[in-house]
Amino acid sequence: MHASILQKYGEARLPRYTSYPTAPRFSSAIGPVAYADWLAGLPHDEPVSLYLHLPFCRSMCWYCGCHTTITGRDQPITDYLGVLREEIGLVSACAPERLAVEKVHFGGGTPTIVKPEEFVALSGLLRERFDFTGSAEMAVEIDPRTLTAGMAAALAGAGVARASLGVQSFDPQVQKAINRIQSEECTAETVHHLRRFGVERINFDLIYGLPNQTVRSCVDTVAAAVAMRPDRFAVFGYAHVPTFKKHQRLIDEAALPGSAARREQALAIAEALTDAGYRQIGLDHFALPGDDLATAQAAGTLRRNFQGYTTDGCETLIGFGASSIGRTWQGYVQNEVAIGLYGRHIASGRLATARGYRLSREDRARAAVIERLMCDFEADVPAICARHGLDAGRLLAGNARLAMLERDGVLENDGGLICVRGDHRFLVRVAAAAFDAYVEESPRTHSKVA
Repeated sequence: MHASILQKYGEARLPRYTSYPTAPRFSSAIGPVAYADWLAGLPHDEPVSLYLHLPFCRSMCWYCGCHTTITGRDQPITDYLGVLREEIGLVSACAPERLAVEKVHFGGGTPTIVKPEEFVALSGLLRERFDFTGSAEMAVEIDPRTLTAGMAAALAGAGVARASLGVQSFDPQVQKAINRIQSEECTAETVHHLRRFGVERINFDLIYGLPNQTVRSCVDTVAAAVAMRPDRFAVFGYAHVPTFKKHQRLIDEAALPGSAARREQALAIAEALTDAGYRQIGLDHFALPGDDLATAQAAGTLRRNFQGYTTDGCETLIGFGASSIGRTWQGYVQNEVAIGLYGRHIASGRLATARGYRLSREDRARAAVIERLMCDFEADVPAICARHGLDAGRLLAGNARLAMLERDGVLENDGGLICVRGDHRFLVRVAAAAFDAYVEESPRTHSKVA
């Protein structure tokens, strides 16, 4: 790869394309009434996915880009759970009948900040309001610094099969710079507790591009992590957006690696993981050969959603909690971000939808092209457009970004069959952006390509 290509494209700030259009396109034109109509129109014979957002942590990690609130007290969390339970009742009542559920994901914040009995009760309520399929999978995000053996037992008892553990980096210097001190021993103990109680499927999250991070520290972190043998890794580049996440101003910008160094770190992590027997999945995930992600990639059925790469094929995602995002065939919806405002909506007996987006036929075609590029590094644009009843010329004709990428050797375009070259796959987000009709909007909210 020529340095000029990295210089030209690496500094670009682009979406991670876990949805299309991305959240900056959402507007208040879509509110509770529209969402209630969309829920009422859900087909009874198609399973849905559920996402529950618990936006609380005990301390702030300075790199964090999530919506979360820091609290040392349990009462705000207990109060929030009461509102969440009410919202589950409101949403399930909008559906024409009891919906089948295939996937459930608890995200945060720190979902396991709740008490074990509270998590069991919340999971039980979901099973009361929805029909879980025989193959349904429940997953939860975990901060290993706060997980107890009792909570691990409760997760297993509630039916959780997969846990995603935040690791980021085991380098003490990096941990100090991001305000997240987490030892290898703490993480290993959490993995032990989970597996002992029956939560067998383990994911680790790693981040590169953090302050004071080096290639050596990245490789050392991988070595320590693979010794615990998680099933999957998600490896993300740190997105430094202090304008929007004010706590990121506590990070020393002078200690952040540049694009070339970030690229070296990403390559080193990928090489170390593949050498350890993991297969690279799409842009930034890695999985053991027998994992469902690897199987889906081989079969061409890999998907991408707000959790990253996934095997979740559900058309509908129902989001619960403050700031949560949902999706139906008609479009996207997002709840009020502020916990208090979210709670007041629910207390008044109405859905907490604050904004959303109604998808057009062209949006769906562009979303499908982008998803295939992100998952497979190639997309048959004419075939995808034909399935959506759209002229492929809408996406291809006069596409200056696509033409530039082809001239620069980043991708090949054979009559609309787009293929990102192997040595430039890390630029797949740039290729996807060639089909994003709104890419020029709100670039500062996104992360750098490299």
